[in-house]
Amino acid sequence: MNTVTTTHVPLSSLTTRRGPSHPDGEGSVQVHQDPTLRIGTAKVFAVYGKGGIGKSTTSSNLSVAFSKLGKRVLQIGCDPKHDSTFTLTKSLVPTVIDILETVDFHSEELRPEDFVFPGYNGVMCVEAGGPPAGTGCGGYVVGQTVKLLKEHHLLDETDVVIFDVLGDVVCGGFAAPLQHADRALVVTANDFDSIFAMNRIVAAIQAKSKNYKVRLGGVIANRSNATDQIDRFNKRVGLKTMAQFPDLDVIRRSRLKKATLFEMDPTVEVEAVQHEYLRLAASLWAGADPLECAPMKDRDIFDLLGFD
Repeated sequence: MNTVTTTHVPLSSLTTRRGPSHPDGEGSVQVHQDPTLRIGTAKVFAVYGKGGIGKSTTSSNLSVAFSKLGKRVLQIGCDPKHDSTFTLTKSLVPTVIDILETVDFHSEELRPEDFVFPGYNGVMCVEAGGPPAGTGCGGYVVGQTVKLLKEHHLLDETDVVIFDVLGDVVCGGFAAPLQHADRALVVTANDFDSIFAMNRIVAAIQAKSKNYKVRLGGVIANRSNATDQIDRFNKRVGLKTMAQFPDLDVIRRSRLKKATLFEMDPTVEVEAVQHEYLRLAASLWAGADPLECAPMKDRDIFDLLGFD
């Protein structure tokens, strides 16, 4: 077992593990999370999907929808861009790692208002951020964020926690939110590249579900006026689509206006999208049945979707 260190962060207890006996899957090399860190009674959702697919827009509007249902919501952005909560707070808030660095990583010196920021309709917003480019591990960032929230008892009275996670799952570090989540949701579009990324995400979730409580909740079709390709893939692997959001200009404009869709001028299109988010939130709160899926081999996806 090798000790992992950085020049900026004291990581004396941070380790990586390798080998077939690792509980996170054969060959797994990643940050070892503190097993005592538990979020508590809140329902926890982790939102994944191909980079640029609209996860932050989806997460933020879903957070507002939960808040409109009277739930106390915390959204945690897990991306170095730290723009997950941009439309909720109307600004790029500092990250947990940024704030910790200002106090030389002495978390006891921080107050909740130093790293938790109020968003639209009472949604609490945290940006975990990421390690410096080319160094560190996203798993450490996620672990430190959850630890800080626990230390300040910010999860005790939270009903819903939404992790908005960096793009494609290519390393165990950014799969770390799956160790805290009840359900993982995959945002995709009705195209080959998005579905290819979704298949990798399904594989990551299935690996984590062997030793953690996380299960697949379903698919959110985004920027998709049709779902024929998604439907074909879902049928093959055992997924289902929980919500569909069409490719509307008003959705793009909402982000440019630093606003959620619930703040946009009411039109038939806007109200239809709002209703779909509220329906999705209510369905998730009622309890999404876990899905047992079988991810495909890369070659098989090309055969299924890549050729006429």
